[in-house]
Amino acid sequence: MDKNLLQRLISGAVYGAVIFLCTMPFGELWLGKIFPFIKEYYLFYALITFFLIAGLWECMKMMKFGNSWEKYALIPVALIVYYRYSVKYFHHGFFYQFNLAEILGLSLILIACITLFKFTKELYFDNGKLIFSVIYLALPFSYALGLPAFSELNPEKTFTLEIFFLFVLIWSSDSFAYFTGRLFGKHKMAPKISPKKTWEGFAGGVILTLILGFFIEKYNPDLRGNWMIVGFLVSIFAPLGDLVESQLKRSFGVKDSGNLIPGHGGVLDRLDSFTICVPVVYLYFILEKLV
Repeated sequence: MDKNLLQRLISGAVYGAVIFLCTMPFGELWLGKIFPFIKEYYLFYALITFFLIAGLWECMKMMKFGNSWEKYALIPVALIVYYRYSVKYFHHGFFYQFNLAEILGLSLILIACITLFKFTKELYFDNGKLIFSVIYLALPFSYALGLPAFSELNPEKTFTLEIFFLFVLIWSSDSFAYFTGRLFGKHKMAPKISPKKTWEGFAGGVILTLILGFFIEKYNPDLRGNWMIVGFLVSIFAPLGDLVESQLKRSFGVKDSGNLIPGHGGVLDRLDSFTICVPVVYLYFILEKLV
């Protein structure tokens, strides 16, 4: 077996196993035998916070901050925003409250993506890099803490199946689109940004992820929302998340966001779809509750 392929398989398996342990009850069950204080939601908080800090570090390196105050302020400012947006989840369980802060945060993510594609020069200054990085990473990971369900009888008992299945849908969307594109792809989606993406691959990803969403919904009726709709949203926005990170790397002339995951690049290379899908799914859950 090719050495690089073996490396990708091993590191991919470890990455998947970490997410599995931190978003499924088995993590608390197995690790709790060694560390009795471990709770499922502790693992989930730790996972999301680690992803945020690692992503911020990669973003700082990738966007080539100068030796300015913005460089040293990036992680502290992002953590403050992350905490302020997610404080209700830490103290009051998981719930949805559509208010001005929610609308502002979701709007800022959209504005940041538009800025990246249409006004890239604004990101060549350290203050622009700081603002973009905080919005691009701190807000989506804050919303990620609001996706799981919680027990009304015991608010400290958090059920993070929603996050696990969101990862599964993102992985399947990427995989289905890749293999469909390899087999049938002829028409490029964005040849200057991501030359390998095709419209045929995109269509295959949508169809097959919808089918997977149907089976998730069928065999997990207690999940909030309709998971065929979630699957459809993921299949639409996961490729967009990949294009956003591809444009970011292209704008600053880098190949990978980092090398934390051997054979796969950095954390942002693995979570590019996640950062865009989370706010969209969060918005869907809010609207689904309101309706």
